[in-house]
Amino acid sequence: MNPLAVVLEAPERLDVRPVSLAAPLDGDVIVDVEWSGISTGTERLLYTGAMPEFPGMGYPLVPGYECVGRVMKDDASSGLKEGDRVFVPGARCFGDIKGLFGGSASRVVTPAARVVRVADDLGEEATLLALAATAHHAVAMPGAQLPELIVGHGVLGRLLARITVALGGNPPVVWETSESRRSGAQGYKVIDPAEDTARGYASVCDASGAADILDTLIGKLSPGGEIILAGFYEARLGFDFPPAFMREARIRIAAEWKEQDLHDTVRLISDGKLSLAGLITHHSCALEASSAYRTAFNDPDCLKMILDWRSAK
Repeated sequence: MNPLAVVLEAPERLDVRPVSLAAPLDGDVIVDVEWSGISTGTERLLYTGAMPEFPGMGYPLVPGYECVGRVMKDDASSGLKEGDRVFVPGARCFGDIKGLFGGSASRVVTPAARVVRVADDLGEEATLLALAATAHHAVAMPGAQLPELIVGHGVLGRLLARITVALGGNPPVVWETSESRRSGAQGYKVIDPAEDTARGYASVCDASGAADILDTLIGKLSPGGEIILAGFYEARLGFDFPPAFMREARIRIAAEWKEQDLHDTVRLISDGKLSLAGLITHHSCALEASSAYRTAFNDPDCLKMILDWRSAK
C-alpha cells in the first residue's frame, strides 16, 4: 500500500507524493481518507519551520490532525465496520517519514481506539472535531469558568463562543480586529476591541495567538479574574507585573484536548446543541495541496481549508 500524502520535505517545501504505509497490527484499522483540514495554527509553524521542538518533530513529515474517512479494513474487537465514517486525529504509519500529526494522506493505518465513529450526515464538517474538542477542553477544563470575553473570531474563537453557549453560559463578547471576520456570530456579539469600554471580565479566553496581548487582557479582568490561553504562541509571552498583582490575576494554559473532550463534543453535536456549520470556507483537491496551504495561511477570508482526497488516489 502506497497512498498519497502531503509531505513537508523541509520548511516551506511541500509535496504530494506516494509514501509507504505500515502494515496493520492487531487492534488497527485502515481508513480511506475523504477529507482533511489544514490548521492555520500548528501546521503554519510546521510549514514555516517555527514550531518549537516537540517529540516527533523533524523533516520530512506528514502533517494534519483533522481527517475524516471510511473504514476500509476493520478490527473485529473495535466494533467498527467496513464503510463506517470516522474521525481520525492523525496517524503514525509512514515508515521513516515522521508523523507528528500524520493525517493528511489518502489512506492511514491507526489504532481503532484513536478513531471516533461519526454520523454520515456530518460529512466534511467532521474534520472540525479536533478544533471543537480543543475549544471544549479550554472552556470546560476543571476549575475554569465559562468565558465572558473571547479574543479572536477565527474557527477556534467561533467554536469557543458556540460551545460556551452550548454549555449554558451567557453569550460571550468576542473581539475581532478584522472587519471581514466579524460576521457569522451565532447567539453572541462580535466587536472591534477598540470599541469595548467594559471592564471586570471574570474569565477571558484568548484564541488570537498574539504574544503581546496579556497586558491588554489583564487590564480588562475583574479582581481574581482568569485568562485562559487557548491559542498556540510562537513568541515568548510576557506581562507587566503590577497590574496583574493588583488584580490577583490568574493565567491558565489549555493544553491539547483529551479523549473525553472529543466524546463530549460529539454528544453536543448529536444533541443539537452545537453546530459546525459555516466554518469551512475553502476547498481544494488534495493534489493541489501546495497552493491550498498558501491560501490557508495568507488569505484573510479563509477560515478553514479542506483538502479533498476522494479523487487523489
